[in-house]
Amino acid sequence: MSLSPATTTTTITPSLAALRIAFAEGRRAARSRHRDLAEALGVSEGELIAAHAGAFPAGQSPLQATPLRAEWPALIGALAPAGVLMALTRNASCVHEKTGVYAPASASGPAGGEMGLVLGREIDLRIFYSRWVHGFAVAEQLADGSVQRSLQFFDAQGGAVHKVFTRTGTDLTAWQAVIDRFASPAAAAEPAGIQARPAAAPAEAKPDADVDLAAFQAEWLALKDTHEFFGLLRRHGLARTQALRLAPAGHALPLPAGSAHALLQQAVAQSVAIMVFVGNAGVIQIHSGPVQRVERMGPWLNVLDAGFNLHLREDHIAGAWLVKKPTTDGPVHSVEFFDAAGETIAMMFGERKPGQPERPDWRTLAESLAAEGETCAA
Repeated sequence: MSLSPATTTTTITPSLAALRIAFAEGRRAARSRHRDLAEALGVSEGELIAAHAGAFPAGQSPLQATPLRAEWPALIGALAPAGVLMALTRNASCVHEKTGVYAPASASGPAGGEMGLVLGREIDLRIFYSRWVHGFAVAEQLADGSVQRSLQFFDAQGGAVHKVFTRTGTDLTAWQAVIDRFASPAAAAEPAGIQARPAAAPAEAKPDADVDLAAFQAEWLALKDTHEFFGLLRRHGLARTQALRLAPAGHALPLPAGSAHALLQQAVAQSVAIMVFVGNAGVIQIHSGPVQRVERMGPWLNVLDAGFNLHLREDHIAGAWLVKKPTTDGPVHSVEFFDAAGETIAMMFGERKPGQPERPDWRTLAESLAAEGETCAA
């Protein structure tokens, strides 16, 4: 059907039953991921999962979702007795998966605006609960007859901020106890779905000419801790990639587009323990330790280790930087990757704890990437 120029278009969301049926067909046909199926159907992933809440005919879909009460800090804090779980955090270009125990967990700040920490040996999270809006306990019967169990949390736009999956060693009794404790009272009702809200328009970039460059660079050189960098950006109203362009001399160097692959390969070859940060507006998830198996599969650059998987779309990397920040423990170097919109895809550091100086082997590795870039440019 053609539309005249004066006609406006209206997005028509499929019915909840249609979403369930389309989901089932997509999973049978190609084992498509939830995120990809939602995109193909023109809805958010959160809306697709919400369509499976409540009572519906069993033949419509193999997935069942139980809505959870928005008591997110208490819920995450209750996961430790379930034992071994897999934490998954992603953005549009990178997926970070870690297997371990959700302990210890804590939260601070006013209700509704809490910030949370999970500081386990394997699972290490920084959580911004104000971005968590919807949550579901999900059980899906797979083609082989097994059941995949997860907790899935979404923002106001229906985008996934964090997921938790059971594993072979999970205590399923303790897992079910968490679901029973936090299930919404309306969990057994007819499906009602959720309404995804449009994202706010991004703030306009501050013109470089309006930046107090001398003050910004002086404050950068006076940093005492890497965590102070976020405050530095806020005070000067800078996007991260803009700040890197305006950094003090020698403190932010552009790297070749293939630096992610080179970094991970060298970390494997040289046995350099690293930290890999991947996040979105609701969670930052961190891996600390060595990497052992790095493989390219199409556009995806993968780490496929026991307990840690990383899936990075190399073709989404529009910028890579070597960044140096002063701290009371000495300079700290990071390698940071950005997409075409300037959004952070991933950041990598040498493994370290506060109070410890940077690993010399990491610094050598990171600086070699910049040297390689200079050689290529020449």
